[in-house]
Amino acid sequence: MPEPDTHDALGQLVIDAATDMFRSQKRMADRAIEQVTFEQLRWQPDPDTNSAAIIIKHLAGSMRSRWSDFLTSDGEKPWRDRDDEFVDRYKDEKELLRDWEAGWSILFKTMESLTPADLTKTVMIRDEPESVVGVINRQLAHYGYHLGQLVWLCRWQAGDNWSILTVPKGGATTLTDKEDDAGEE
Repeated sequence: MPEPDTHDALGQLVIDAATDMFRSQKRMADRAIEQVTFEQLRWQPDPDTNSAAIIIKHLAGSMRSRWSDFLTSDGEKPWRDRDDEFVDRYKDEKELLRDWEAGWSILFKTMESLTPADLTKTVMIRDEPESVVGVINRQLAHYGYHLGQLVWLCRWQAGDNWSILTVPKGGATTLTDKEDDAGEE
């Protein structure tokens, strides 16, 4: 069994790493969203495929439900209308972005409030017990899945105007060179 200080340090590393990954996911999505218009965010490849706006609405709803009163109430709140998350009712981009930011704000506020001791607790999701670490990992995977969809939809709509969000094709050597240069300083 690890020493208490080691346990706390490890727990804080888990919280910090997960928070950093959530922040990275949000940054990438924000950069994709910035490259398209409100109308492009609402585009659906076909009637049975979600638009980027619907994905944003679903993620915001999921975040509000999962992370509000995280340690003390079921993560599937009675006020959540999951089916409505898949109907685009946004009047304008400002409303969409307000919803988006509100969801992330709740998530980050909750992550910043967690302590290493909280990681050993059990919370409820749809009346089923799940570990705090399990919920964090589940949400990282869930958001990553949908954010990949969102980025793809934005990239499709931006077309030739798209700015690469990661290392461009053929850029790995340049990236390695920069890392090597940084290590020499």
